[in-house]
Parts: sequence; C-alpha cells; structure tokens
Amino acid sequence: MKKIAALLFVMLLGFGAMAQSGSGKKLPSVNIKTLNGEVVNTQTISNDGKPVMICFWALWCKPCKKELDAYNELYEEWQEETGVKIVAISIDDARSTAKVKPFVSGKDWEFEVLLDPNQEFKRALSVNMIPHTFLLDGNGNIVYQHTSYYEGLEDEMFELVKKVANGEDISNH
Repeated sequence: MKKIAALLFVMLLGFGAMAQSGSGKKLPSVNIKTLNGEVVNTQTISNDGKPVMICFWALWCKPCKKELDAYNELYEEWQEETGVKIVAISIDDARSTAKVKPFVSGKDWEFEVLLDPNQEFKRALSVNMIPHTFLLDGNGNIVYQHTSYYEGLEDEMFELVKKVANGEDISNH
C-alpha cells in the first residue's frame, strides 16, 4: 500500500510540473462562441505579435472570478506596458451560459469573454481544473500555463508577460 501511495505521489508531482511549463504548441482549432452567440474559431485568437493570456473560468468558480477581477484591475496598465490581450473562456454549460453575459456586464471586465459551453476547447487543451491560464507569445505559441489562483499571482503573471513581450525565454518557469 505504501508503494502505491508513493507512486501516486510521484505521479502527481510530475503532473504538477507539467502543468507549470509551457508546451510551445499552438492553439487547437475549435469553434466557440462570443457572448452574442457568434461562432469564433480559437485559432483566430491573436494579438498582432504581442502576448495573449487565455483564462479558463466558470460562474461557480470563486478563485476564477477573483483571478479575473485582479487581472481586470491591472489590465489597462498591462496593455500600455506590454500590449497583452486577455481572453477569458467560460466553460459554463448550456444551462448556465445565459447567465454569463449579465454577470460579465456587471463586472465591467475590459477583456474579451468567450463561451465554451460544450467544453471542446477545454478538452483540446487538457484543462482539468480551473482557473487555468495559458500565456501565448506573439507567435501564438503556448509558452506557459498554470492552474489555481492566489493573491499576488497577478504580479507574477505580469512579470512573465513582460518577459514574453520582450522576446525573452521563460521556459525555466
């Protein structure tokens, strides 16, 4: 039994490390929707050679909302300094998707919010828990990702965004 527990612990450590490093791959091609119901392909998410943050979240996820609120507070400053674009992807299902637009309107989030009601984009990127944030370089390569949120994470993310905006390698994070 101890061997099994130890093996599971080692496997979990390995998965945790994988979740922290970027993969260098591009976004998969999946159709998702805007808040107005228009179909958008995920491969069209870009930012004219500047970094992009893609944040998976849901209405029922308190840490997700805290993370997005923190990013929103700093978003204008981040854009001025790095040109970063944030895209929040709601994984709320078809039953609760209708509640996302009024929620976002009430929050006054400055970034784009898209809907993944069938969770195809989530599955294509192997997102298992939220919040889950991906950082893309100016060429659309995934260079970093993390799960969870804690106060102060936004400062760490901004440091990474600045490095990516300057063309620095962050593969050791």
